[in-house]
Amino acid sequence: MSRELARRIAFTIGALLLFRLGTQIPVAGVAVHGGFAANKIAPLSIFSLSLFPYLTAAILVQLVAVVWRRLRALERSGEAGRRKLARITLILTLLLATFQAFGIASTMRQMPGLVVHPGDWFVLSATVSLVGGVFVLIWLSEQITRRGIGNGLALVLTVSIVASLPSDVATLLTQLRRGAISGNVLASNAVFLIVVVALIVFVERARRNVPVQFAARRVGERSLPSRLAVLPLKINSAGYLLPVTVAPWAISLPVIFAGFIFGADDGSWVETISAHLQFGEKAHIVFGSIAVFALAFVYTAFVIDPDHAAESLARQGGVIPGVTPGEATASYLDHVVSLTTVIGASYLTALSLIPEVFLAYGNALVYKMGGGAALIVVCTILDLQTQVREVSLTNPGGVRR
Repeated sequence: MSRELARRIAFTIGALLLFRLGTQIPVAGVAVHGGFAANKIAPLSIFSLSLFPYLTAAILVQLVAVVWRRLRALERSGEAGRRKLARITLILTLLLATFQAFGIASTMRQMPGLVVHPGDWFVLSATVSLVGGVFVLIWLSEQITRRGIGNGLALVLTVSIVASLPSDVATLLTQLRRGAISGNVLASNAVFLIVVVALIVFVERARRNVPVQFAARRVGERSLPSRLAVLPLKINSAGYLLPVTVAPWAISLPVIFAGFIFGADDGSWVETISAHLQFGEKAHIVFGSIAVFALAFVYTAFVIDPDHAAESLARQGGVIPGVTPGEATASYLDHVVSLTTVIGASYLTALSLIPEVFLAYGNALVYKMGGGAALIVVCTILDLQTQVREVSLTNPGGVRR
């Protein structure tokens, strides 16, 4: 192990330990020795909101960029444009975190015995503590990305998921000893999760390589010979967070608006539709699958723009063998991306359905570690593996060995 790699690993471990320490620091003013808070101190810590306001803000900005060309152009305008987008995301994060933290603090002070002095000062201090915790986590994740190893945001989310596994496993073993669940059910769930993890590893590593021929050209004083390369296209280019996070909004928002307009009294058609669209219901499974599949296509079209890719190839003197440069190249890439996206969207839809289908049919074990959580953990580990290899093969001066 090189000294640089050891330094980065040590920094990452230290930062993640700070994160775990922060999850044990309670919000100011909470009666931690009371019965309620003493048993549930983690949900009342300064890191209770985690990175979710930031992730929500980033998803909203990406959604706007999909339909607003000016914001999309800003993202592709270089470092200055990306800094503007980062500022917009942070401002939106501040608004979302403040709104959520104020709601939590207002609810907390109404619970008897939870807050020492349940006044306006507690609401203000708790709101500031929770919002500050979000921005501390954002800063800490950025430091991990810059000075450590791996993606800071993904590592914080992964540690949050993995940290709950020991207690979940202990609960399952206790239920097994008490006879609440059978050994066969537990074993079948374990095998199923192993298969899901293997599928995630296979798909996330899979690429559709498009051959590209670069003509000989001159760059400054250097003469570059003609060469054959590939344009790798990920099977899952949409990731997981945006399609799966936005899909519930696409289902619930129309029902909410209908309730405001027509009313949602007991026995009304709005109330009936809302009941059928609850998590775990068959209608929610069907419409949720359609929403995830469609959003995977929409976001992939934003991430991979065939026209932009064709223009980039033309500027660099690259052509796809047998395909005319320009519009024909863009059409060919659009066709290839569409075919791979069908596979990727089906894969994302299947992962998103795992916890809901098992919960709908009375098996809540896999619900504890659904496809989304498994995907985040596996992708983080794969990214770590890649970065460790890159750092190991790079000299301190940034030159590859």
